[in-house]
Amino acid sequence: MEEQIKIAGIIKESIVDGPGIRFVVFTQGCVHNCIGCHNPETHSFNKGYYMSIKDIVNMVRKDPLLKGITLSGGEPFHQGKACATLANKIRRIGLDVITYTGYTFEEIMNEIDINTGWKELLYATDILIDGKFDIDKKSLLLKFRGSENQRIIDVKKSLQENRIIIADI
Repeated sequence: MEEQIKIAGIIKESIVDGPGIRFVVFTQGCVHNCIGCHNPETHSFNKGYYMSIKDIVNMVRKDPLLKGITLSGGEPFHQGKACATLANKIRRIGLDVITYTGYTFEEIMNEIDINTGWKELLYATDILIDGKFDIDKKSLLLKFRGSENQRIIDVKKSLQENRIIIADI
């Protein structure tokens, strides 16, 4: 069976979802249901559509201007295995991967061996933007995030040093 991911939509070129020009995949389904969420239409697990990972990779390959892909949502960790497969294929063609999640890095690490695909997705992610959107901490002045509680984490350095390392982007 062909590898697929359930998505809400795609933006082929974005400059607001991470540094450089990015291909953004909005996954479908999220349990966080943050008040004021930018993408509430992605919350339902009953909406969206399946797309083959191969087709997404082929779309990315056609754009030489891309710096990488951004996995957003919805909640990419709800489809950890599929998102990890996509992320690893993207990294093999030389692009980077940013993943947005409502979970904190600490929550992911605590559940990494329990939830299918979480470890694979975390390890396939270069930059993790973590934490639920908090409308009380919303700021339009923040780069690549919606609320002050969210962090932009360098995953590789954080895993190597066994502590959170904020990315310099």
